[in-house]
Amino acid sequence: MTASFSIAHACILVASLLPIVCAGIAKWGAIGKPRRDGGYDNEDPRAWLAGQSQWRARANAAQANSFEALPFFIGAVIVAQQLGGAQARIDLLATAFVVLRMAYIASYLASWSSARSIIWVAGLGVNIAILLLGWR
Repeated sequence: MTASFSIAHACILVASLLPIVCAGIAKWGAIGKPRRDGGYDNEDPRAWLAGQSQWRARANAAQANSFEALPFFIGAVIVAQQLGGAQARIDLLATAFVVLRMAYIASYLASWSSARSIIWVAGLGVNIAILLLGWR
């Protein structure tokens, strides 16, 4: 049997890029602006991001949480595949996870804390479901 690049693999790629998208959102409009006017500080980007508020701070927090969510998702997909889980189900759930992560980021940016928490729990549930697809 030869392995092939699945939809779930593509979802790993997309999920891995989401934190970078969040960082870009946090920096949007501040790059190229003078530091004295609140512009992005590439010499000390973490301190600059830590000093942000409102939507920029929420985008940075979404970036951190997106990085935190990656290991479980990647591990769940790999374990489910290694244990012979049904690839179509793995693909479906991996797609659901990515969609939930996008909704999570949107709800974070919009400051919808209750929706964000519900979406986070749903994403955790999807990861658990992916992992258990390999259980026999």
